Amino acid sequence: MVETKPSGPGTSEPGSARQRILDTASRLFYESGIQAVGVNTLAARAGVTKVTLYAHFGSKDGLVAEHLAARDRRWRETLERVSAGRETAEQRLAAVFESYEEWTVADGFRGCGFVNAGVELTAADHPGREVIERNKEGTRTWLAEIAEAAGCSDPSDVAEEWFLLLEGAVVRATLRRDATPLHRAHRAALRLLREETGV
Repeated sequence: MVETKPSGPGTSEPGSARQRILDTASRLFYESGIQAVGVNTLAARAGVTKVTLYAHFGSKDGLVAEHLAARDRRWRETLERVSAGRETAEQRLAAVFESYEEWTVADGFRGCGFVNAGVELTAADHPGREVIERNKEGTRTWLAEIAEAAGCSDPSDVAEEWFLLLEGAVVRATLRRDATPLHRAHRAALRLLREETGV
């Protein structure tokens, strides 16, 4: 099961300048795109100086990475919350699809924030790319644990197929501005689970 990272140096107290900057950046980066939002705009919207922004995050790249890390923590918390009390493989799998739908709808069908960022962060050494990969691999690992618990012969392979269904459904749902593709992908994932387990 994916573990939520504990609090530490990267966390912020509510209402602090650091948290205001991070909240502002997270909103603007997702709504307008990372490249389109400059440091001057971020500082002004957060009500701080550029000096304060750099003191907390070092650079815009550092702020982008922190934004993605905070988003990753929120995603893991969502998975934990929606999965709570789900015991069977079907129930746990349903929780993942429900979590994807919750985020897709709540985000106004703007697409996956990690995929959107990955398209913009083309430099292989950008610190945000590691966070994006960690997020996606964390979800795939969560799925593999469900497949393993269900008795699938190749949990990793099944998890990859489920993951592709989920990610593809988010793209289709975003384009259509309709969650129906996630429902259809869920049904396809259940068929695969039943084929694997004979249930």
